[in-house]
Amino acid sequence: MASYTESVVNIVLIATYELGRQPFGLASPAAWLRERGHRVACLDLSRQAFDEEAIRAAEMVAFHVPMHTAARLAIPLIEPVRRLNPAAHLCFYGLYAAMNEAHLRGLGVATILGGEFEEGLAQLATRLPERLAQQRSGAATGREAQAEPVISLARQMFSVPDRGGLPPLRGYAHVVLSEGEHRIAGYTEASRGCKHLCRHCPIVPVYNGVFRVVDRDVVLADIRQQVTAGAAHITFGDPDFFNGPGHALALAEALHREFPQLTYDVTIKVEHLLQHERHLVALRDTGCLFVTSAVESLDDAVLEKLAKGHTRAEFLRVVEVFRRLGLTLQPTFVPFTPWTTLESYLDMLQVLREQDLAANVAPIQLAIRLLIPAGSRLLELPDIRQLAAPFDAQALVHPWRHPDPRVDALCDEVQQIVAASEKLKRPRHAIFERILRAAEAAAGVQAAEAAQPVLVARAAIPYLNEPWYC
Repeated sequence: MASYTESVVNIVLIATYELGRQPFGLASPAAWLRERGHRVACLDLSRQAFDEEAIRAAEMVAFHVPMHTAARLAIPLIEPVRRLNPAAHLCFYGLYAAMNEAHLRGLGVATILGGEFEEGLAQLATRLPERLAQQRSGAATGREAQAEPVISLARQMFSVPDRGGLPPLRGYAHVVLSEGEHRIAGYTEASRGCKHLCRHCPIVPVYNGVFRVVDRDVVLADIRQQVTAGAAHITFGDPDFFNGPGHALALAEALHREFPQLTYDVTIKVEHLLQHERHLVALRDTGCLFVTSAVESLDDAVLEKLAKGHTRAEFLRVVEVFRRLGLTLQPTFVPFTPWTTLESYLDMLQVLREQDLAANVAPIQLAIRLLIPAGSRLLELPDIRQLAAPFDAQALVHPWRHPDPRVDALCDEVQQIVAASEKLKRPRHAIFERILRAAEAAAGVQAAEAAQPVLVARAAIPYLNEPWYC
């Protein structure tokens, strides 16, 4: 087991899945911890093997769980970590740590950190040697109350992420451009949290309408080191790049001045794309390749249930604006909800086809089923409370079944189409047409004529080769 030192702690930070990106959620706290003299090993299990030797040497093992998939993959690792090193202090940090606090405590996780987690991890590491010494002497039980806040929304002075020890950027997601050109993609965050309270969003139970800015110099320094490491494109992982448009635009302009050939992508709400339409030209002119926007549904009643803050008509206005400006929009959806009908799902597909957006949508986005995690604002809705089953600790959600079994059957079929087609590397437009045929059959609608060739060739639409998921 790890040997006790007076102030230096051996720490292993683990990521299980961060959307195919080099994990910012390891690099950022690693900087804080290494600056304080601690020994930090970073393991990205989406790209690296589980390192038993590092776990045995650790005094603290901390899992970053920013999303549902990451949490589902991390929880089964608690048992092997405990078996290899029963004395190690276990910590989970990130959105899905705070949301699942009760369940994680029951599994023996000692420290849970949500929101702005770097300072909490640093404080934990500072006091851990004394706590471990007390445990070894029998003066502490190991089940003392957590000293750090479970959710911190404190304004932090960020450090430049330390990416040392992580796999090279070339092993992560690439941006695919015209004629099959691939660009190595980096990832950073210019802000966290969100001003908005969309009911289905996992950010809301933790940040509750608060967002925090990362210092511009820190963001630029992080991008600079990734460019040196080979990045030719940067993904900004902010929940909404226009939560603070002044901060975002100044950053984009500074980035473009320093690296005029570098491209980037951002995520922005439909509501903000309209509110700040005048700024979209600046995004285009500073190298923004595409904008991801969580459209979620084209049914106004569903959008109201989700508290999305936009309508179907407003989404279509954004499509027009982007086409006029020559910007690429990548809509994302949660198409299978308790309020989805066969007709509304088919309508969504038909609109995407009519608007020539089939190739702009990652196929998995046509198969996603609404998640109801612990603490979700969806549970405010009487029809959701009636429909949702008790919390399933294994799945980390409140399970639900659609009142119309045909909708659940279609969801299963679409997921199978996407999985099979992705394995065969079928183009997005071909996958879309298969899904459209399945939806028409499920709705008992005569199949439309085969689609005409798309107006914009698929290769001309840039995309990340590991598409957004949850």
